[in-house]
Amino acid sequence: MKSSLQKRKLILLYRFLKAESSPEHPVNMAGILAYLHENGVECERKSIYDDIAALCDAGVTIEKTPDRRGYYLDDRDFELAELKLLVDAVSSAKFLSVGKSGELIKKIESLTDRESAKGLQHQVYVLNRAKTANESVYYNVDIIHGAIADDKKITFRYFNYNNKKERVFGHDGGNYSVSPLGLTWDNENYYLVAKDEQSGTIKHYRVDKMISISVTDEKRSAGGENFDIAAYSKKSFNMFGGEEISVTLRCDGSLAGVIIDRFGIDVMMAPTRDGGFTVRLKVMKSPIFYSWVFGFGTKMKIMTPTDVAEDFAAYAAKVMENYGEDEGQ
Repeated sequence: MKSSLQKRKLILLYRFLKAESSPEHPVNMAGILAYLHENGVECERKSIYDDIAALCDAGVTIEKTPDRRGYYLDDRDFELAELKLLVDAVSSAKFLSVGKSGELIKKIESLTDRESAKGLQHQVYVLNRAKTANESVYYNVDIIHGAIADDKKITFRYFNYNNKKERVFGHDGGNYSVSPLGLTWDNENYYLVAKDEQSGTIKHYRVDKMISISVTDEKRSAGGENFDIAAYSKKSFNMFGGEEISVTLRCDGSLAGVIIDRFGIDVMMAPTRDGGFTVRLKVMKSPIFYSWVFGFGTKMKIMTPTDVAEDFAAYAAKVMENYGEDEGQ
């Protein structure tokens, strides 16, 4: 009985130090004894000193304050700055619902002491950010990861919204069948990149728009284990699909950082006499790629292929026409 009580006291002591102490917020002996009393354990100060020594011998780092009156746990897995980064990532992730974001943030807060967790709560701005209404996203990700690990195909239903905010399902409401290749996070959304079994092409799907996901008994299509999802993401702007092409861009020198941020430090940039540079890239030809180029105005120009440059010019002209005189008014 005494041995059982001692084990319980050790667990309670560790739990108290983990929840309440840090270098900035040490706890004193009176606080420790009061907590143990609240949890039905009566003991003397000397036994607490022995328990702290036992925990230290077991590898738990418990430090004393300079005046030797306070104690704190000093072996956290995460620094407070790291936890703040995690909270920001969770709160800004559009693919997580408000409810699921809140649950995850509570779990992150439990990784530090109570007083420090109050500082994490000041980081949270979930309610003012656009979030998915699909509560199953969190579990969809787990199912997809499992299917990839087991080398299996998956099926699911996929929807978009109409102007009445109603779900409209693709394939006439039927199932999509794909070989999952990987998951990627782009523009605050989570995407599944997969080989579509019907068309045989690589496509991507917003995870928050997928429901009724099931893992099949069928093996994935060959080649999935060698698919480079990072390279695919670089070529696809905002995960908008299209024909893969090689383009040469002429850029103002001020755009060097933009190109490196998007395509990586190893991208080849050839300096030009005017202080700019040219760069050859593989991209997905799409309106989103054209919009990206258009956004840099005269600082970026598509040089080759000429048919892509001409197509871009026509696209830009069509956009400008949309701001001309409206015959209907």
